[in-house]
Amino acid sequence: MKDNFEKYADLLLFKGLNIKKGQPLVITSPIESIDFVRVLAKKAYEYGVHDIYFDWSDSYLKLYQLQNFSMDELDNSLFWNKKVYDEYAEKDGAFLMLTAEESDIFENVNPEKISHTSYVSRTTRPIYKEKQGKYEVPWCIAMVSTEISSKKVFPGVENSKEKLWEEIFKACLIDKDDPLAEWDKKIAKSKSNVKRLNDLHLQKLHYTNSLGTDLEIGLGEGHIWCGADEKMPSGRPLLVNIPTEEIFTSPLMDATNGIVYASKPLVYSGTLIDKFWIRFEKGKVVDFDAEEGKEVLDGMINLDEGSCKLGECALVEYDSPISNSKILFYNTLFDENAACHLALGNGFPSCYQDGVKMSRDELLKVGVNQSNEHTDFMIGTEDLKIIGTTVDGEEVTIFENGNFAW
Repeated sequence: MKDNFEKYADLLLFKGLNIKKGQPLVITSPIESIDFVRVLAKKAYEYGVHDIYFDWSDSYLKLYQLQNFSMDELDNSLFWNKKVYDEYAEKDGAFLMLTAEESDIFENVNPEKISHTSYVSRTTRPIYKEKQGKYEVPWCIAMVSTEISSKKVFPGVENSKEKLWEEIFKACLIDKDDPLAEWDKKIAKSKSNVKRLNDLHLQKLHYTNSLGTDLEIGLGEGHIWCGADEKMPSGRPLLVNIPTEEIFTSPLMDATNGIVYASKPLVYSGTLIDKFWIRFEKGKVVDFDAEEGKEVLDGMINLDEGSCKLGECALVEYDSPISNSKILFYNTLFDENAACHLALGNGFPSCYQDGVKMSRDELLKVGVNQSNEHTDFMIGTEDLKIIGTTVDGEEVTIFENGNFAW
């Protein structure tokens, strides 16, 4: 395990964040992942990163606060109040978020409190959020294994925590002799798909599958498809999601019409939303339902003015490593990389020509949605078909049977 921890730490620090000597660093992690964080921190310290802020979380401590705190008390809880992120963003820090979704223990919590704490978490760090969206600070999200999350993924399995770590390492190519070299190959493939999509100059996408999805998404004239490798304005490369299989862009915020069915459950602020569908008209959610977690879905959709519109559409092949594992991770980072997905809420400035130079109002004017929300939900299936229409009116098959048509 120690060797894999070492390789995973190398990947996150030197390929994900592309960390620089002397750069401040924020590490967000479950308390239970202390063994891995110790390896990570030791490596960072030895490299020359000496200002590290550890943002620890614990699901049970969060649960006890949600059960016993008033809304005002939750506003000031450091579990959700993230003002310290702004402090580190202002000194050009790097941000590493280690996640482990632990949904079951929050199932009886008041949904209003779930939505409220999500809002607090997103709105108490405006400087960081703006810099993150424009890649003005390096950031990376990765998964860790905990006892609760591993038992959700592998119920009744002995040593489930170790087994989940094994699957994380496999998905992140840590089981390879040279993970960083393998990631270079993956990035090259991603760049090839990005180029093909950008060269098509698409103006809309039409999604259909046997679940009942029949959705049309409009794309702006200046939209840009992005992939595994992101770049800061300085040209510094980043891998913001590890693992990643997606090619993504931000659609026109007022040009989505039709119905879409989720293909996987969604864990939102520690609560499960399952078997849900959403209907759009002129970009806005007009109806939705869920067999589980409908009230939480309602809170997510109505968080603010932009949370009822799309900020992202992402293409992920059904025949991809995480999908082929046939494991439902109950973790958005992993599950979104097993299926095409959409995101309600904020769009990406980097997905629009010169978007990183634009203000919030300028982004809205060209059709890039703005919101404190950004939540991905999975819609990809084995029979998903996506037909694109170019600016010249030509129809092009983008996805056939869940994979790129090419």
